[in-house]
Amino acid sequence: MATVLSVSGSPSAASRTGRLLRHLDRRLAAQGHEVVPLDVRTIPAEALLGADVRHPAIVEATELFARADGVVIGTPAYKASYSGVLKALLDKDITVSEDCTLVLAPAAAEALTPAVDQFSVALLGRLPALAAAS
Repeated sequence: MATVLSVSGSPSAASRTGRLLRHLDRRLAAQGHEVVPLDVRTIPAEALLGADVRHPAIVEATELFARADGVVIGTPAYKASYSGVLKALLDKDITVSEDCTLVLAPAAAEALTPAVDQFSVALLGRLPALAAAS
C-alpha cells in the first residue's frame, strides 16, 4: 500500500485540526497504508524561521515529503489562510509528488477558498484537494 505523510500545521497540541487528522490517519492505517505523522509545531523554531535549509530538522522533513506516496495536510484556518508554522515549513521549498495532496481544515469551505490558491503557490503550482469540516 501507499506511504502517506500526515502533516499537522496546527500550532496547538490539542486542536480540532489534530483530532481530525489523527482520525483520518487511523482510517488510512486500517486500510493498510503506512501513515507517517509530522507535527510541524515540533520542528524547532530556529529551523523553521532560519534561512538554513540544511538544518537537520528541515532536511528530515524534506525527506519525509520526498518519500511519501501521498500527503495529507491538516491546518487551522486563520483569516482565510493556513497557519504560520505550516507556511514557514512550506516556504523551505518542500516539494510533493503531483496529484497527491489533500488539505484538511476544520472550517467552512467558503472561508477557505483563498487558501486553495495559497496552497497551489506553496506546492509549486500543484492544485491540492481541499476538504473542509465545519
